[in-house]
Amino acid sequence: MSLLTTLAAVAALAVTPLPTGTDVDYQLGGDRPVPAHVGIVARDRESAPIDGKYNVCYVNGFQTQSNERKFWKKHWNLVLKKNGKAVEDSAWGEWLLDVRTASKRERLARIVGRWTDGCADDGYDAVEFDNLDSFTRSHHLITKKEAVAYAGLLVDAAHDAGLAAGQKNLAGFDGTSIGYDFAVAEECGRYRECASYTKFYGDRVLAIEYRRQDFRWTCQHVGDDLPVVLRDRNLTTHGVRKWC
Repeated sequence: MSLLTTLAAVAALAVTPLPTGTDVDYQLGGDRPVPAHVGIVARDRESAPIDGKYNVCYVNGFQTQSNERKFWKKHWNLVLKKNGKAVEDSAWGEWLLDVRTASKRERLARIVGRWTDGCADDGYDAVEFDNLDSFTRSHHLITKKEAVAYAGLLVDAAHDAGLAAGQKNLAGFDGTSIGYDFAVAEECGRYRECASYTKFYGDRVLAIEYRRQDFRWTCQHVGDDLPVVLRDRNLTTHGVRKWC
């Protein structure tokens, strides 16, 4: 066994798997106290983890945060553009990152990797990289193959930092093929996609719903196996929060 293989094996052993048989809280819009029955908490990378919980660090891996445009203007050549204008996910006011070449993927992975290292330093157990499906909003400029190649770099960075890596959305894609350890499935009940995640991840899927009717359906169909939480879409600190 080579030295590199040995080091990789040691890093893999350091990753703590997502626990099962407990509830999840999704707090990307701000921090709030967590009930005792909740064992998994997802928070933004700029927030602190909670002692005694399994903490998932949110990192926007494929798009820019709307409040970080000044930062990305300093790395303007890494933002996807069409006709000279940044390609935007209009639903959230986020620019798409340009992952079309190996060079850009590596440069972006170094930036996001530093944020991932910060999650580990802060005491998080795992990281979810948002917007794996951003290529579907790229006006056909980015291919799925390019997005997956970049995702692989992010997963490697997470494992190198001792963190489990979560696939965010893109139902039907087998993220375990590039090393993802669990999935975060937004509205899998609404779109009847929960089985597209459990097929690959079993009970290591976090189900987040934003509409009560979808929450009821998800609880009824997968609530015995998966942690399911109903949240308000903006994930505010005083918004709706309910479990099966």
